Amino acid sequence: MEEHTRLGGTFTLPGTSISLYRLGYGAMRLTGPEIWGPPRDVGAAIAVLREAVAAGVNHIDTSDYYGPHVTNQIIKKALHPYPTGLVIVTKLGARRGEDKSWIPALSRQGLIDGVHDNLRNLGLDALDVVNLRVGGFAEPSEGSIEEPLTALAELKRQGLVRHIGLSNITPRQFQEGQRITEIVCVQNFYNVVHRSDDAFVDALAKQGIAYVPFFPLGGFTPLQSSELDRVAASIKATPMQVALAWLLQRSPNILTIPGTSSLNHLRENLGAAALELPLDAITTLNTIARSAQAAGQSTH
Repeated sequence: MEEHTRLGGTFTLPGTSISLYRLGYGAMRLTGPEIWGPPRDVGAAIAVLREAVAAGVNHIDTSDYYGPHVTNQIIKKALHPYPTGLVIVTKLGARRGEDKSWIPALSRQGLIDGVHDNLRNLGLDALDVVNLRVGGFAEPSEGSIEEPLTALAELKRQGLVRHIGLSNITPRQFQEGQRITEIVCVQNFYNVVHRSDDAFVDALAKQGIAYVPFFPLGGFTPLQSSELDRVAASIKATPMQVALAWLLQRSPNILTIPGTSSLNHLRENLGAAALELPLDAITTLNTIARSAQAAGQSTH
């Protein structure tokens, strides 16, 4: 369909029949402030989800610790029974404390509970893709992932999880993970400014494994860059559209999951797939991360 051709083309996850449009939707923001509690307007959140799917999006990224439980319950209310071809990718590895804290939940029982929470709140019998999230808030930290990943692989053998990805990991942890089970995707912090994973993106592309940037638009603080603003003005687009278009042109294995609770921002994000950045614009954008590093600035 014509709508789908605007979503950056497709990418098939390795060893699966799952073909995802490269511009998806991240559902984290369908909650209240601090990713806690219900949103102010549940009806608006439902409308965003339904419009995203109507526009052709078939990749929704979520987690049951968003809310907690809130985001998945809204997804179920908006879209269940789910249309054929819609893939809901969730993640495990944390839970929320009553003080809104983020607490690691990587024990075997914690992962079992997390899978069942996701199944119940999404209304599913099995989860298409589960990302095991490790490391800190936005940066990975070295250390073995064998114990939690072995537990998740057991849930896969039981049929509760169909495919496994890894999130917030290092290349060494990815290699360890591949020795335990098939890994279909990696979800790490990456965008036009924060590019420490450049070599990792390229290595995964050679293996045909999807790379899904979280915080593709900068995270809780939107990307700020005069170079980004100038490129956007030169092609009559918004800075956020340019940031997404850059990711889509960066490598064919990149799948984007920009999130929003606004219909206008959703439409803006979807429009990014129609942008074709000229070579001079890409050259300019590629200087942003280098400039930030040279100035000793944070790329978060």
